[in-house]
Amino acid sequence: MLPLTLSRLPRPPAPTRLIRAIDPRVPLAVKRQLIEPLLNRTFAEPLAEGEFDVLEGRRISLHIEDLAVALTLTLEAERFRLSPEAGEATIRGGWREFLCLATRREDPDALFFQRRLVIEGDTELGLMVKNLLDGREEGLAQGRLGEWLARFERMARRER
Repeated sequence: MLPLTLSRLPRPPAPTRLIRAIDPRVPLAVKRQLIEPLLNRTFAEPLAEGEFDVLEGRRISLHIEDLAVALTLTLEAERFRLSPEAGEATIRGGWREFLCLATRREDPDALFFQRRLVIEGDTELGLMVKNLLDGREEGLAQGRLGEWLARFERMARRER
């Protein structure tokens, strides 16, 4: 029997390919269990202060094109929920642009003016959400969400 070396092991799938392959197969109920607690912890303070109340009963979709991931968020009883319905507005772009928005590595306005992130549908709702996110001084990538985003970014850099 030959010794198993690391060079002989198959490379794991690149994170972007893996996400594109897995996401369509994950039921909404499972996504809710994973994503909703993360969002509600990340935004606990602004949710409690009513900063996102304008989203109550409204739906906004986030479409991360290069990952083929689309999530529609709504606000119910001061908590973010994933919705099976289409969004009234959609913010569309690549994962790197969403990462820049979340970490504030680049000016959010510049991401939209350069059309790296695009708002479609109800642009007033989309701009309202963009401004709410932009108003978060420390960015979105705090706590566990920040750790996941940083880990994903490191894996994606190795993929290149």
